[in-house]
Amino acid sequence: MGNADTKLNFRKAVVQLTSKSQPVDASDDTFWDQFWSESVTNVQDVFALVPGAEIRALREESPNNLATLVYKAVEKLVKTVDSSCRTQREQQTALNCARLLTRVLPYMLEEPEWHSFFWSSLPAAAENEQSIPLAQSLINAICDLLFCPDFTVVSTKRSGPERAEELSSLDSCEYIWAGGVGFARSPPRSAQQEAARAELLRLLLTCFSETIYKPAHAAATHHNKWIAYLTSSENRHALPLFTSLLNTVCSYDPVGLGLPYNHLLFNDTLEPLVEVALQILIVTLDHDTSNALNEDSDESLPDNLFINYLSRIHRDEDFQFLLRGVTRLLNNPLAQTYLPNSSKKVALHQELLVLFWKMCDYNKKFMYYVLKSSDVLEVLVPILYHLNDSRADQSRVGLMHIGVFILLLLSGERNFGVRLNKPYTASVPMDIPVFTGTHADLLVVVFHKVITTGHQRLQPLFDCLLTILVNGQYINVSQKK
Repeated sequence: MGNADTKLNFRKAVVQLTSKSQPVDASDDTFWDQFWSESVTNVQDVFALVPGAEIRALREESPNNLATLVYKAVEKLVKTVDSSCRTQREQQTALNCARLLTRVLPYMLEEPEWHSFFWSSLPAAAENEQSIPLAQSLINAICDLLFCPDFTVVSTKRSGPERAEELSSLDSCEYIWAGGVGFARSPPRSAQQEAARAELLRLLLTCFSETIYKPAHAAATHHNKWIAYLTSSENRHALPLFTSLLNTVCSYDPVGLGLPYNHLLFNDTLEPLVEVALQILIVTLDHDTSNALNEDSDESLPDNLFINYLSRIHRDEDFQFLLRGVTRLLNNPLAQTYLPNSSKKVALHQELLVLFWKMCDYNKKFMYYVLKSSDVLEVLVPILYHLNDSRADQSRVGLMHIGVFILLLLSGERNFGVRLNKPYTASVPMDIPVFTGTHADLLVVVFHKVITTGHQRLQPLFDCLLTILVNGQYINVSQKK
């Protein structure tokens, strides 16, 4: 009953805000604190209690109140960082602010006239020489909270609010979320901390959504200031955040110890974190500023440090970790088990293929490592599976394109053709004729199915498919099936 009452109070606050025709005073903390009190404890409630239609109405009829709501939420996040988010109450407040902003920001970013609002200075800091835009304050606060001991990471110091480290001076490189590239130690896991990271990353992803509201012709060249700031040298957490995201994705093993049906008994809090971490990675890596100019001036834009860090990975053990992590997740949905539905399946293949493409594109040493490794076939088979499975579905044409482009990139190297001659013995569930042969035979069979039974929108890819076959001059195709 108490939970219902608190939700009712939150809903009343939303109705009060949307029904007020006059601007609410920003200093009225009693009113604004209702929106991030402890009353609402999950993001689903926030989305249910703050309807999209009411946010749009607030945007059109009372823009001052909407602006104040967002400003106060960001201000509250900044204050929790300033106090190092030491108590459980502060942590709950930070999450509630993040949930509310995740709900509201898309409705502001879909309107171009609101974009400048986020890049104007904070009202309270107008007279301060070091005043920074609202967007930068928000990203700084999110990044600080993503490395907050006892909230999103396990503390390496003695616990207790009075012994908490100051977030402003904390070295986040000591708190990378998972072992792997550049960080050998694997910190202990905490379901509560993983859930908090996922919620903050969803807010970060929401901030980046400005580009999707652009027309198609403008989106490709649009300079996203949110991404640019996160991946610039101005963000002191750029390196540990990139490493944490990459290691979280590539260390994830959805099957674990392999106990049958364990995914039905235990809730996997890591999968939502891996999914949003993967999405953050591909969105940020797609924002290449190396040859771009600032829209407001002719100055070149700062380098994307995420791309820089990815391109500089060079150790074989790091390449092995990345490749094994990607292939493990790509092959997970294809695994056949004796007991039906006894192992957990994850559907991250589209994002994983984009990440793999970016890895090969930005780090040629990684691509050459993949080609000289027998694990290249662990990438080939899932790609062929998805090409065959998606060939008649027009909604998955993007997946078809990325799969074909990866094969085209790999086929330009001699080792790829040589590896294709390995006998194909797997039992991947594909609707193709049964045959005995090599991976090259599998490639030809799937390409034939795509060309003869695929939909019309795949025709531009046919030249690429034939080019892949032509590139495979070291392929030996079986004479009989």
